[in-house]
Amino acid sequence: MRAGDADAYAVLVRRHAADARRLAVVAGAGPDADDVVQLAFVKAYRSIGTFRDGAPFRPWLLRIVLNEARNATRADRRYRAAADRSFVLGAATAAVAVDDPAASALTAERRAELLAALRTLPEPQRRVVACRYLLDLDEEETATVLGWPRGTVKSRLHRALRRLRSQLAPTQAQEVDHA
Repeated sequence: MRAGDADAYAVLVRRHAADARRLAVVAGAGPDADDVVQLAFVKAYRSIGTFRDGAPFRPWLLRIVLNEARNATRADRRYRAAADRSFVLGAATAAVAVDDPAASALTAERRAELLAALRTLPEPQRRVVACRYLLDLDEEETATVLGWPRGTVKSRLHRALRRLRSQLAPTQAQEVDHA
C-alpha cells in the first residue's frame, strides 16, 4: 500500500471495513458511521507513511476511526442514534434456532435490553465494551485503539461489566420467576 498499490488498499478496506463501521456506530457516529469510516480510510491512506513497520494495522486504523467518530459526535451531538443501530444483531441472532419463534422473540427482547443498558454506560465504558466484546479485540489492541494504558482498559471494562450485570440482573431474575 505504501508503494501506491490500489489493490493492496482495497484488500485492507475489505478486511477492516465491518469492524471500523461497528466502532464508528458504537462511538456515536450513528447515521454518519459510513461517512466516518470512509474519512478514516482516506486519512489512513494519506498518513500511511506514519505507520510504524511491524506494528499491527488494525488497531492503528481503528484509532483513526475512533478519533473521526469522536469528531463527528462533537460536531452534531448524535451519539444517541448509535444505540439504535443493530450492530449487535448478528451475534445474538446466530445463536437462535430459526425455526423457534419463541426463542427468536426472547433473543430480540434480550438484545433490546442489552442495547438499552449499553446506552446508559458512560462513553469511555461503552467504548471499551465495544472494542472488547463487539469487535473482539484483545486487551492490547483495545488499549491501542482507545489510546489508554492497558490497566485503564482493564479497570474501565471491569466497571462497565459490573454495571451491565447490575442493570440486566433484575430482568434475569424476573425470567426465572415466570418460568
